[in-house]
Amino acid sequence: MGSEHELPADRSYSKPLGIRFLEYIKKAKLSYESHQAIVLIVTFFAYASYHATRKTTSIVKSALDPQSSDVGLKFPWRITYLSAPESKGLSWVLGDGWAPFNGSDGTALLGQLDVAFLSVYALGMYFSGHMGDRMNLRIFLTVGMVGTGLFTSLFGAGYWAKIHSFYYYLIVQMIAGLFQSTGWPSVVAVVGKWFGKKKRGLIMGIWNAHTSVGNITGSLIASALLSYGWGWSFVVPGLLIAFMGLVVFFFLPVSPESVGAYREEDEVDSLRKNEEEEGVTEPLLGSNTELKEKAVGFIEAWKIPGVAPFAFCLFFAKLVAYTFLYWLPYYISHTAIEGKYLSNEAAGNLSTFFDIGGVLGGILAGHISDRLDARAITAATFMYCAIPALYFYRSYGHVSLVMNVALMFICGMFVNGPYALITTAVSADLGTHSSLRGSSKALATVTAIIDGTGSVGAAIGPLLTGYISAESWSAVFTMLMGAALVAGLLLTRLVVAEVAARISESRSQGGSQTRSEAPELDV
Repeated sequence: MGSEHELPADRSYSKPLGIRFLEYIKKAKLSYESHQAIVLIVTFFAYASYHATRKTTSIVKSALDPQSSDVGLKFPWRITYLSAPESKGLSWVLGDGWAPFNGSDGTALLGQLDVAFLSVYALGMYFSGHMGDRMNLRIFLTVGMVGTGLFTSLFGAGYWAKIHSFYYYLIVQMIAGLFQSTGWPSVVAVVGKWFGKKKRGLIMGIWNAHTSVGNITGSLIASALLSYGWGWSFVVPGLLIAFMGLVVFFFLPVSPESVGAYREEDEVDSLRKNEEEEGVTEPLLGSNTELKEKAVGFIEAWKIPGVAPFAFCLFFAKLVAYTFLYWLPYYISHTAIEGKYLSNEAAGNLSTFFDIGGVLGGILAGHISDRLDARAITAATFMYCAIPALYFYRSYGHVSLVMNVALMFICGMFVNGPYALITTAVSADLGTHSSLRGSSKALATVTAIIDGTGSVGAAIGPLLTGYISAESWSAVFTMLMGAALVAGLLLTRLVVAEVAARISESRSQGGSQTRSEAPELDV
């Protein structure tokens, strides 16, 4: 009988560990700032692991098709090096490549894998955002990360299973792309719920460095393990993201409400102000709770002011950014700098300065847009500045190594700055737009619409470059400059609106100061 009385006290242990941990955090009464720090750290490493698994394919291409770096440009290049030519010590591991990628059409097959991955990723982004606003983001993100780890590892498992069917790798990459699409809408939605608009641009600009951290980490892991067999270059990053998925499940508080934290006071004041401006007469808490239970539809999200212009702007911005991501090392290795050609390894290392410039650009764009309270003006200005930066890099990047690095850094800053701003702070702003009256149920959907549309451009840019570069790299840079111009022009209406708002605000401040000084003059 005594044991029967003790059963209710033991039932808590039947709950999943993640649920018990979140309940403990809720009881611990951590400060709002402590929760914000946890969110930033967990989501940072979570999305870095997404990019780490995404980067492995480009590193392993040399093992699957050892001749891939020599295919593309059909000019009679006479290759020399700043340093000694690359050692062939790994030839016993790399051998003659891996069928079916080591044939005459190997480069084309690898290109098809890239296009298939990015196409499914872009399409899946729309569905992931729609589902993310209707599910528990912690569980949704965990499933996406574990699924990504599983299919990334299955790609590498083909090494030990001696699988040589192209369709096996194609299907695995497509499913991996589908799971990869769960990441971005989810992490932006979570961060957007925890941080208000006041400092969102700067915070998310710094936080967005996870992209470069993930790319660099993925490159280092894949390169280090390549000598043990290319399969490990996929399996280890796959296990890493699956582990991070478990960390997300156990530690990530997806919203202040999930852990009983209170929002900052200025957030409540901002929400009340929005409701007063729109004539909402229902009580604040009652209205907010009711709206949060209803997610915003896909078509409704497209109708939110600013979503369509920024989505199409990102299409062209990401076209430029991903062309650099996939083709910059190749371009550097096939461009004479000070009359010499860099090795593939040296070109890959040098290309990281573009990512470093992108980190600074994302931080600057976020900080400037916060100070000016003008996202469109900042994004458009950066895109316009990218045009001369691209021109100078193409025209003078070959003069010296220092000149190449400096101009590449500047290109990364102006190209990735607006890309980072739009995919983070702008998406979070529009996902909590005043027209939604405080509902945060559009965050994942809006993020998916914007980044999904941008991902279509990310797939098209590298694909077009593969064809155009065979004729002229100058034509490639002309395409990139044209894309940057169109990206800026697409924000013209929003830029005009922001400029008009700034002028109106300055006039109203000037008028109020005049009125406040008038009684003193009378006296």
